[in-house]
Amino acid sequence: MKQMRILHRYLGYFLTGMMAVYAVTGFIMTFRDTNFLKFDKTWERTVEPNLPGSALGEAIEQRRLKVTREDSTTIYFDNGQYDKASGKATFTTKEWPAYIEKLTDLHTSRTADPLFFMNVFFACSLFFFVVSSFWMFPPHAKTFKKGMWFVGAGVILVVVMLISR
Repeated sequence: MKQMRILHRYLGYFLTGMMAVYAVTGFIMTFRDTNFLKFDKTWERTVEPNLPGSALGEAIEQRRLKVTREDSTTIYFDNGQYDKASGKATFTTKEWPAYIEKLTDLHTSRTADPLFFMNVFFACSLFFFVVSSFWMFPPHAKTFKKGMWFVGAGVILVVVMLISR
C-alpha cells in the first residue's frame, strides 16, 4: 500500500503539466464548434478553373463547404467565393491562435504523429491512477468505504451520461 501511494504521488507530480494541458484543451475543444478564442483568417487558393460547386470543397480543403448561390462567373459559398475563370478562391475561416492549435493537436494526436507515444503513456498513467486509488487505503478503513460510495456515484453518473446521449 505504501509503495502504491508513493508511485501514485510522484507520477501525479510528474504529469502535472500534461494534466493541465489536457484540462485546458479539453475545455477549449468543448467549444470548438463556436468562435470561442478564434479569429478570422483569410485564405486565397488557386485551384483548377471551372470546378463545379460539388468539387470545390475538396479542392480548397473545406469539408463543410455549402454553395449559397452561383452565377456564370462566380460560385458563392459561406464565407467566400470562387472565380470560375481564374480558379481563384477567397474565403475566411475561424482559427485558433497557433499556440492553442499546438496544444489541441497534443490532445488529439494520432499514431502518425511523432509524439503519439506520449498520449499512450498519459492514457496508461491515467488508468494507473484509477487502479492505484483502490490501494491507497486498506479495505477496512472508513476512508476506503466512503470512497466506494463516491466510486458508485461516479459509475452511475457515467451510465446516466451514456444513456442520455
